[in-house]
Amino acid sequence: MDRAPGLSVRLKLTLSYAGFLMVAGALLLAVVWVFLLRYVPEGWHEPRFGNAPSLPNPDRSDLVRAFVPKATLAMVFLLMFGLVGGWILAGGMLAPLTRITNATRLAADGSLSHRIQLEGREDEFRELADGFDTMLARLEAQVVEQQRFAANASHELRTPLAITQALLDVARTDPSSVTGGLVERLHFVNARAIDLTEALLLLSRADQRSFVREPVDLSLLAEEAVETLLPLAEKRGLTIETSGEVAPTVGSHALLLQLTTNLVHNAIVHNCPERGAVWITTSAQPKNVVLTVENTGEHLSPQLVATIVEPFQRATGRIRDGHAGVGLGLAIVKSITQAHGGTLTLTPRPEGGLRVTVQLSI
Repeated sequence: MDRAPGLSVRLKLTLSYAGFLMVAGALLLAVVWVFLLRYVPEGWHEPRFGNAPSLPNPDRSDLVRAFVPKATLAMVFLLMFGLVGGWILAGGMLAPLTRITNATRLAADGSLSHRIQLEGREDEFRELADGFDTMLARLEAQVVEQQRFAANASHELRTPLAITQALLDVARTDPSSVTGGLVERLHFVNARAIDLTEALLLLSRADQRSFVREPVDLSLLAEEAVETLLPLAEKRGLTIETSGEVAPTVGSHALLLQLTTNLVHNAIVHNCPERGAVWITTSAQPKNVVLTVENTGEHLSPQLVATIVEPFQRATGRIRDGHAGVGLGLAIVKSITQAHGGTLTLTPRPEGGLRVTVQLSI
């Protein structure tokens, strides 16, 4: 964007310093004139005593003639001193801003690993530099996360596409081998690719935070998610218990329902083969609401639990059935929680299984 040329900040500060010194000097001279020279009489002579000669004394005109040149030189000196000293002082004061500008240019060129790390005590420039360093760190982390996510997504999408290509090659080379089993396998692989694509779109939507906020009750969302997934739980021989109180919050009804459904689905799929259980509770506190989903299952280490919210990570490996996820369930939960300004906490249960807590502001 083209902009009209103008004075630099350093030159403006220099002129301000010099102008301030000139004004201060002029005020000092005015004080000298008002409080000193104005009381000196004009044409004053010392009185004679006897026959002693009268000696002339300097009057106001003499003092003015002697004072004005010296005052003019003093003002010129103040002007030069103000310009030189102001230029030096302004350069020292703006040096941190120059470092910040250089870091900005490096970031614009793609170098997000550079940090300003401004030294000195806490002041406005230090706060600006620290804030910029924090922004660079977050941007770098997001870029790395996006690159890793893109690589994982490409890998996950490549698998169903490769399987589909192989099945289609078999059908093309030997049309007589096209059976119901092959068609069923193609249908399953295609459905899985569609599920993965929809999950990626939902994750992108949550990250962009492009949704309309409205009043939502987490307890009602929990009941709706349980009602939807109850047949799956009964098929696996699991029991689901829902309890708690009304938990009103503000957010996207669709995204928060997806969050609740993902948590319940994850608790059902990653559970004990028989006689497992899922507990869903909601509670309201003075400033926030809490949704907790617990399930029985295998013993999980804290190190493993810390990684399963990342995209395409699974706590107990891939589950080979029609209800297996695409590895984005908890990643979507994390993104939706962050988009609503909440916190997500995952804790392994001592008896086995997982406890997931979502805390949202009212």
